[in-house]
Amino acid sequence: MKKLRFLLALVTQNNDYQVEQASAAKAAALDCGVDLEIVYADSDTITQSTQILRSIQADPLLRPTAIIFEPVSGTSLPQVARAAVAAGIGWGVLNSDPAYISELRSSAKAPLFSVSSDHKEIGRIQGRQYAALLPRGGTMLYIQGPSDNLAAKDRAAGMQSVLPSNIQTVTLKGQWTEESAIKCVNSWLKLVATGKTRIDLVGGQNDAMAVGARKVFSTISNLEERDRWIHLPYLGVDGQPKTGQVWVRDGLLTATIVVPPNSDKALRLMADAIQNGRSVPAHTHTVAESFPSIEKLSTLKLAS
Repeated sequence: MKKLRFLLALVTQNNDYQVEQASAAKAAALDCGVDLEIVYADSDTITQSTQILRSIQADPLLRPTAIIFEPVSGTSLPQVARAAVAAGIGWGVLNSDPAYISELRSSAKAPLFSVSSDHKEIGRIQGRQYAALLPRGGTMLYIQGPSDNLAAKDRAAGMQSVLPSNIQTVTLKGQWTEESAIKCVNSWLKLVATGKTRIDLVGGQNDAMAVGARKVFSTISNLEERDRWIHLPYLGVDGQPKTGQVWVRDGLLTATIVVPPNSDKALRLMADAIQNGRSVPAHTHTVAESFPSIEKLSTLKLAS
């Protein structure tokens, strides 16, 4: 059998989780003897669709054996998936469980599956973190991912499902990057109503956006206001060893949620299925956990 060639299409390079996705996939590709090409969509669905279609429509000798991608939007590119299946190319979706997987698997000649974090459970863990830190209630500034992104929707739904009624939310929309959080928080601060809103906690749907928000508040010119803002709890998601977990230990974040990369698992499943003919489940979920634990967060709050 000729050497396998995989394409990994990721959302952005400006996000620590996406960087970890790339790093984990490179290590798995080396271990599995797979040639791996990685492209980034700069958080743009059209760019991502074009990148992947270009590889599908390439000369047969240049086409990838399989494509693994993390969708920018919630649609997960169903038409592109059909084109890949028609071309006999393996198709793996990261951090989304699109309905078309089950529909297309019956006719696919190559492996077709998804590997995802359980984003509703990630949201529920965040909701429990917020409740532990605000036992008497309060108002939270919540920075969500893109409106059309399924992971962002599921994290918000999971969080709201367990959030106590005495905690109110002010929601802003980011693009998973630190820069996008800086932009949306700066815009929010310019609103007249902002001065009347007392925030007790800042939660981001990922670590980069939580840290971006903190950077904005650390530059407020009013020293009293700045001091109040930077001493609020800041919480994110992703918890990568070199970023989110370090930021918690250094005090930039109060907590995060450790979300293991899944690109390596998807790559290994794809390679094993193609090389050894093994079957792959339609959907596989990885497990996330609070860092530090919810119990420890409750103790920190009681000690404050």
